[in-house]
Amino acid sequence: MPQRASPLAPFRHATFRALWTATLASNLGGLIQMVGAGWLMTTISDSNDMVALVQAATTLPIMIFSLAAGALADSFDRRNIMLTAQIAMMVVSAGLAIFAVTGLLTPWWLLTFTFLIGCGTALHNPSWQASMGDIVPREDLPGAVTLNSVSYNLMRSLGPAVGGLIVALAGAATAFALNAVSYIALIIALIRWKPQRVPSTLPREAFGSAISAGLRYIAMSPNLLKVLFRGFAFGLAAVSVLALLPVVARDLVEGGAFTYGIMLGCFGAGAIIGAVLNPRLRESLRNETIVRAAFIGSALSVVLLALSRDMWLSCLALFPAGACWVITLSLFNVTVQLSTPRWVVGRALSLYQTATFGGMAMGSWLWGVTADAYGPDKALMASGVVLVLGAIVGLRFALPEFGALNLDPLDSFSEPTLRLDLRSRSGPIMVMVDYDIAQKDVQAFLAVMSDRRRIRIRDGARQWALLRDLESPRIWTETYHVATWVEYVRHNQRRTQADAEVSDRLRALHRGDEPPRVHRMIERQTVPIRDDMPIKEQVEMH
Repeated sequence: MPQRASPLAPFRHATFRALWTATLASNLGGLIQMVGAGWLMTTISDSNDMVALVQAATTLPIMIFSLAAGALADSFDRRNIMLTAQIAMMVVSAGLAIFAVTGLLTPWWLLTFTFLIGCGTALHNPSWQASMGDIVPREDLPGAVTLNSVSYNLMRSLGPAVGGLIVALAGAATAFALNAVSYIALIIALIRWKPQRVPSTLPREAFGSAISAGLRYIAMSPNLLKVLFRGFAFGLAAVSVLALLPVVARDLVEGGAFTYGIMLGCFGAGAIIGAVLNPRLRESLRNETIVRAAFIGSALSVVLLALSRDMWLSCLALFPAGACWVITLSLFNVTVQLSTPRWVVGRALSLYQTATFGGMAMGSWLWGVTADAYGPDKALMASGVVLVLGAIVGLRFALPEFGALNLDPLDSFSEPTLRLDLRSRSGPIMVMVDYDIAQKDVQAFLAVMSDRRRIRIRDGARQWALLRDLESPRIWTETYHVATWVEYVRHNQRRTQADAEVSDRLRALHRGDEPPRVHRMIERQTVPIRDDMPIKEQVEMH
């Protein structure tokens, strides 16, 4: 039986240790800022909807911009992207503090600054999470993701109480200024980090093409689609706690800023408990069982929070809410990372964030509007019903188990020697692969080709088709297109070790004396008067 990896194993790696430690300070500042913004909105606006929109303003940019940030994370230097995001958030936070000190801060200005800080988070997160696979080995990846949750929630158990105390004693402007200072440690750690550069033989993928490739990969990955759907459902319903907690502290518990900080700290403490339990739960239970229990646990917590009018009982309800929050979201995150090859992991994580934070943004608005119309207790009860429905949905869209698939690059493709004087942007390219299949193997062949089609389209092929020769029925031809020659090379370099199993099954079914024959052709939509791609030997003669 394999030895269980220690949840602290990622700390063996100096780079992870340094960045994780610096992130603590940044998380502390961010949570102090969140308390300041949430409580300040309750004092400058009488609308529960506006209070809930503070949480929406934080999560909405992640929904809108994560995909673009994921494409950047897969195409550019991730360290530089994170540095840019951290410096931008520091500047915006300083501006927010100045507006608060000078008395210029209105509810809409507060939402604007909060939105801009959320934009920085949207830019930072895909690069940070995608970097985990570069900083620690695969076996330590679940532990690294969990420790990142611990980093945030360790500060969530402390930061809100500190933030509430700061807001109560010194005002929200001080909380905003401390947040601006908190970015400095992570900026210094990122400057000192020297990640290993992996040289590429191909030009950088165009931004629009990179986004399309990420969307296509997710669309052709059924397991990832399930994670995105469940992440959206959980974010939509469970965010009611965070979105309405300032109103709960003010109206249901009848407390102040410090009370709000204490309650948010209880949520963070529960999240730490969930992070500690995470490795043992993953070892003994199926992923779907864990997620379904977390949906139900969150539902019970929000119902208790809605019914309670005592601070101690409300705080008690927030412990399981925090634990279920971190258990569920970290499990989704790890599932995405372990189910995605490195070339597209930033985009996959960004799409997961788009779905989850999109649900949170929508939920923050929905529960705020419901609280305005019917009261925060009714809004929390309604979110509890949605959480129960989210658990029931798992009967149809069960979360996949962590795959044992080897998603390292296959590295078996050798660019063929071409006789034509082709440029990298020449195209479109049409590829045809001939197979000789006995009649008794046709059903097995079609089943394998279904997997082959999904892999081809997932990795960039277009207009995929399977043809059968009418005069020689044993001959089947797989055809597909790619836009240019460089995209054909990129398409083949995206194949993983796990994909090789499909190729092996096809070769086993092929009855020809030679391997399946591959035809690579360039299309002509019209007939030119003069050939612009002479044979290479003719070029060499001149």
